[in-house]
Amino acid sequence: MTALPSAADPERLSAILGRRVTAVTVEASNPTVISHVWRLKLVYDGDAGPPTLFLKTRHLDKTQGFTAGGRHEVAFYRTLAPETPGGILVHCHDSLWDEATGDWHLLLEDLRDTHAAPSPWPLPPTLADSETVVRTLARFHATWWDDKRLGVTVGTWGDPADLPQSQQRMTDVVAKFADALGDRLAPERRAFYERLIERTGALSARYHSRRNMTVVHGDTHTWNCWLPKQGIAAAPKLFDWDAWRVDYATDDLAYQIALHWYPDVRRQRESRLLDVYHAELLARGVSGYDRQALQDDYRLSVLWMTMKPVWQHASGIPAWIWWSHLARIHQAADDLDCRELLG
Repeated sequence: MTALPSAADPERLSAILGRRVTAVTVEASNPTVISHVWRLKLVYDGDAGPPTLFLKTRHLDKTQGFTAGGRHEVAFYRTLAPETPGGILVHCHDSLWDEATGDWHLLLEDLRDTHAAPSPWPLPPTLADSETVVRTLARFHATWWDDKRLGVTVGTWGDPADLPQSQQRMTDVVAKFADALGDRLAPERRAFYERLIERTGALSARYHSRRNMTVVHGDTHTWNCWLPKQGIAAAPKLFDWDAWRVDYATDDLAYQIALHWYPDVRRQRESRLLDVYHAELLARGVSGYDRQALQDDYRLSVLWMTMKPVWQHASGIPAWIWWSHLARIHQAADDLDCRELLG
């Protein structure tokens, strides 16, 4: 039998839920790339609460390198989630970050009876479900669009003075990436990354404008948006917020569409999904941001997203994740002529 995590102690859960929990058992225990997820079954004495909950904790076998994500996600649920309209996020019953030990946890509602992933990995969703996902993103982005708290009490702004350090970090991780791949990284791609690093200052002007900005999810593959099962009246829910930050919204769209989808599906859907997303932004009250501005931002986001496989490699993410990303994102950059932005 799997040992019960300390965060799932019945007395502790009783205090959190306001109901007497008499027993807790582990129904499932699954490691992910950077965390560990437990499905807990609860037994009550008297008024019953949720029959099951999800507990997300640090990865049990990785004590170094991934604790920052947990800390960041706890901050999201403590700071941003209470200020986000209901019906967008998975409900968090409890969150904890221990500065001394690096331990953390999130106690989340279990949606498995009412919701499901939009498609089995690695298949893309149907077009209709993809539209639902981007509308949900637009709803969240619109909530925080140009909010005066951005960079003040919600997230931080990057400092233009840090450009030399940023370029050096990029240079270092690209060199490590190139060394690891050897002749599997084409010379033209090495040259591309060199030019991208050179142009980082100019390309960052859009970000440093601090206009038409929002909170982005940062890990918006479609499996991080669960959709209601057929026949159930419920809203889609976004989760896994360990990579959130303040940025322009199209980073989430480029991550979802250009990084994860092969060219045939992406080319069929890309423009349509951007139209749907933009229409939802306008419906949610965003103004002064036309469709061409969205297109320009998306193109810039795709260009920056070419660094994602490099950063993933540097972070110890396994190659079975980033190797396909590398080919797909460069194909998207070619299709959108993003290299033209490099001058």
